[in-house]
Amino acid sequence: MHIIRVWDLPTRLFHWALACCVVGLLITGNVGGNWMNWHLRLGYAVLTLLLFRLVWGLIGGHWSRFSSFLYTPSTALNYLKGQARPEHTTGHNPLGALSVFALLAVLLAQVGSGLISDDEIAFFGPLVAFVSGETVSQATRYHKSIGKFIVLGLVLLHIAAILFHKLVKKEILVLPMVLGDKAVSTPMPGSRDTGFTRCIALAVFSLCAAAVYVLVWLGETGSF
Repeated sequence: MHIIRVWDLPTRLFHWALACCVVGLLITGNVGGNWMNWHLRLGYAVLTLLLFRLVWGLIGGHWSRFSSFLYTPSTALNYLKGQARPEHTTGHNPLGALSVFALLAVLLAQVGSGLISDDEIAFFGPLVAFVSGETVSQATRYHKSIGKFIVLGLVLLHIAAILFHKLVKKEILVLPMVLGDKAVSTPMPGSRDTGFTRCIALAVFSLCAAAVYVLVWLGETGSF
């Protein structure tokens, strides 16, 4: 067996921070009231995390890059037929890759719709004033019903997949996402996870946070 670094620290922090924020969004969105203030803040945090992941998917560690789990339809079909390749059991397998891309897309749509939503009571997104009333109405309807349930469904599907791999395939997915390392039977490239790459990740995250802050500030002050 070979022990390799699969998930670098920035990817692991992103994963668990996103999980906590999504859970917090679902709870605060359903509770409502003054908790909507935290709902907005968590939404900005999720947008920051998503922007970071999009950049890190291009420059991050080997197994965190989108290129490492961007599979062709034929590869996915062969995987379903039981013809898995070594890399499928190291990083994201073809089905897991689809889940990642779907979750990123759905969360971006959910956060984006939240920026232009209005509950017509006390809370509204910072970019409401820059779109038409019809767009606000459609975005609000999607954000409060369709989008929320799609996010919840994908989260439950993600948890079910983890349990399936643990109970049926005897493969533990959670531990590598906590510790970063994984034992593989075939020699595979490891992800770079050095002090330098972590500093780069921190710089990228800071820029993403600044971009979200400026976006919200411009929206709230009407400075577009």
